[in-house]
Amino acid sequence: MTSSPLKIGFIGLGIMGAPMAGHLLQAGHDLFVFTLGKMPAHIESSRATQCLSARGVAERADIIFLMVPDTPDVEAALFSENGVAAGLSKGKTVVDMSSISPIATKDFANRINAIGCEYLDAPVSGGEVGAKNATLSIMVGGSEATFNKVKPLFELMGKNITLVGGNGDGQTAKVANQIIVALNIEAVAEALLFAARAGADPARVRQALMGGFASSKILEVHGERMIKRTFDPGFRIGLHQKDLNLALSSARALGVSLPNTATAQELFNSCVAHGGQAWDHSAMVRALEKLANFEIGQTA
Repeated sequence: MTSSPLKIGFIGLGIMGAPMAGHLLQAGHDLFVFTLGKMPAHIESSRATQCLSARGVAERADIIFLMVPDTPDVEAALFSENGVAAGLSKGKTVVDMSSISPIATKDFANRINAIGCEYLDAPVSGGEVGAKNATLSIMVGGSEATFNKVKPLFELMGKNITLVGGNGDGQTAKVANQIIVALNIEAVAEALLFAARAGADPARVRQALMGGFASSKILEVHGERMIKRTFDPGFRIGLHQKDLNLALSSARALGVSLPNTATAQELFNSCVAHGGQAWDHSAMVRALEKLANFEIGQTA
């Protein structure tokens, strides 16, 4: 229990948002919540106050967190008729923890600042497991003073918390993170598929690689998923597609070429064409297996 509970709002109680909001509640804060989907049971049965709109949350809370799927969802949550902006008063703080466009984020921040309120973009990495265990990496864009004010709340949800720079820079860091993750998944998938097709035991190959320079979190966690065929999310391919779309569209605007990011996106597109939008992103390996007409675990 904190010594001085804060009035906190949380909008978006999905796979990620529900456990994150739960940590804030467990710390003793007064929580005001709104979500478009089904209210999670542990929130519904708690002392959290359920509001009828995002505006209602903003009217009651001093710090308002958002955790929704995409850029249009954040814009709607903030600026629709019953959105956050309509309920804000001077001095409040909006913290968007969704993963959205860095360019749109700068515009959203300016519009919230114009009301006399502070804005942080604070996307996360670590997936559902990180959200449940409060071990998320949190990449923050905004002023240092606002970051320092909100940091004790971030520490209830994550471990690696970094102020990257100004508004939009947190989202830029998240896009960079998703590029690295996608390309690492692709590399691990190719390596294990190659090993299996060559007749080696992919599980033992993975074990050997874990002790060398090729070791990574992706090889550890998603390499095991590929071998054991456990493709329940996790982190859905559809969401990673969204993040790579942000990378590719932003790169196009910047005049930067991201050829391997584009390849990873095409492999995700292939998975979706086979009904895999809701598969875990480690299932990218299935697209490569289709190309090889060979599945990891199959007898070479």
